[in-house]
Amino acid sequence: MSLRDVGFFLRGRLNRAVSRALNRRAPAHTETPTPLNDVLSGPRTPIALSRLLTARDNAAREAAVASWLGARGVPFTRHRFATFEGRGDNYVVDLGAGDRTLILIAHHDAVPGSPGANDNAASVAILLALLERLAAAPPSRLRVRLLFPACEELGYLGARAYVRDASLDRVAGVLSLELCGMGDTLAIWDAGAQTTFLSTVRGALENVGRRADETYHVVGKIPVFGSDHRAFAAAGIPAYGLTMVPASEADALRAFVFSPMKSALRAVKRRPVPFDTYHTTRDALGTLDAAALDAVVEALEAMVAEAAGAASS
Repeated sequence: MSLRDVGFFLRGRLNRAVSRALNRRAPAHTETPTPLNDVLSGPRTPIALSRLLTARDNAAREAAVASWLGARGVPFTRHRFATFEGRGDNYVVDLGAGDRTLILIAHHDAVPGSPGANDNAASVAILLALLERLAAAPPSRLRVRLLFPACEELGYLGARAYVRDASLDRVAGVLSLELCGMGDTLAIWDAGAQTTFLSTVRGALENVGRRADETYHVVGKIPVFGSDHRAFAAAGIPAYGLTMVPASEADALRAFVFSPMKSALRAVKRRPVPFDTYHTTRDALGTLDAAALDAVVEALEAMVAEAAGAASS
């Protein structure tokens, strides 16, 4: 285990401790899982697919992803890992063909005790909806890899295990989806330095009518909060987080994520959206906004098209 892995491990343990503290006096959630067959036979919109994981425990969430892929006849690879930190199954789906690979990530686990709708059932649903669209018209000069890791809440353990085992020499860039189920403005974060991949992401967002510092924001390294892309960034790959936030909360969010000590004190009273439900018993289906999920799918489709164009030039 490297010193970097130790840091990720400690971050994961701290993350769980903070979550337990936040939920200690909160009533248990009353969200009930939607029967799996109802999800498999129901609508395939992102908001409907969010029911696949919400309110299930982590073992059931992991199994539900495999069930959905199997029921749809989607070829996938199961990457199984087991360490002293934990164990689980990552799922990998490849679409398209090309010398360069774009990796899009949505972890399937949640903090115990939380229904996990926005963190991270909504993001998994977004990638499943994107999967069906790309399968109908796969890119010819780009490989799009959808990665559904386990144990993100344990210091990105599933992603770290995947990075150790996978060949990553032709990866153009990585985006991990976190908290994508509410809001109207996209945030690309942990993007401190300019890269070719960041230019691709910006170009795609501009192509769908979003404007820098208005309907999308690019921000640098966030001190405390993180996601699976950091396992790839540690391997020297351009990798960023992708989150949907309300424009009205932009200033409050910047203060919250960039001043973690002050934010911890403020959090006793109020945390800005989407962090008001993050890792809590209130992270329920009813808080999700269908328009937000649809907007992320649109943005990702544009990013795939832009990355495919860059790969062919």
